[in-house]
Amino acid sequence: MGNGQYLRYVALGDSQTEGVGDGDDVTGLRGFADRLAERIAVVSPEVRYANLAVRGRLAGQVRAEQLGPALALRPDVATVIAGVNDLLRPRFDPDETAAHVEAMFAALTAAGTRVATVTFPDITRIAPIARPVAPRIHALNERIRVAAARQGVALAETSPHAAATDPRLWATDRLHASPLGHDRIAAALAQALGLPGSDDSWSRALEPTALTTTTAVRTAVGELRWAAGFLGPWLLRRLRGRSSGDGRAARRPELLPVGVPSVGI
Repeated sequence: MGNGQYLRYVALGDSQTEGVGDGDDVTGLRGFADRLAERIAVVSPEVRYANLAVRGRLAGQVRAEQLGPALALRPDVATVIAGVNDLLRPRFDPDETAAHVEAMFAALTAAGTRVATVTFPDITRIAPIARPVAPRIHALNERIRVAAARQGVALAETSPHAAATDPRLWATDRLHASPLGHDRIAAALAQALGLPGSDDSWSRALEPTALTTTTAVRTAVGELRWAAGFLGPWLLRRLRGRSSGDGRAARRPELLPVGVPSVGI
């Protein structure tokens, strides 16, 4: 089904796809998948949308837990975005991670689903303390490119664009997109899928804001606060073998009309 005429959209992934950073667990999450569904609905008002993503999931877990249910929903379009949680783990294997992602690409495309994915921006540009993971991001992105090309998956290349690491596109934890960032991811995927009305405006730089003086001391203090407020708790969960997604289920496990609230936790 081409030209954006999609009737069943299913999103697979982790916290980014779940919508973390765009809303909250009290008022509800939105996220790029919701925003992409809304863009599809402009072209196909009858589209129904399910979001199977759960925060904290590794690529292998996304494959094991979400691929079967996704196939059962018989989507004609799906987004598969996973791997960031893997590259933040001590024992990261880019080949293993990419193999899980490609297996999902292959299974969905074999079922006749149009699949879209993204490459990941270099988060070390906004979180310098995380610089050691930069080679991992590049390694995973290269494998995603190869897998997408091999499986005929639409690829939104977000990583090459400087705008992707504008702090305004990121939440305060620097790990999840802000509402504006989620909107740009949706726009990038819409263009990759060839939705009518989509273009490359998502890749353009934001308007500059008034310059502020940033001293080395202020930068260092900001890094330490981020490490204490976000990085430290994340590492502690890893050491305890816990995940932010423990006890959570998909917030939108069934195909519902766009605009109908999520029902998951």
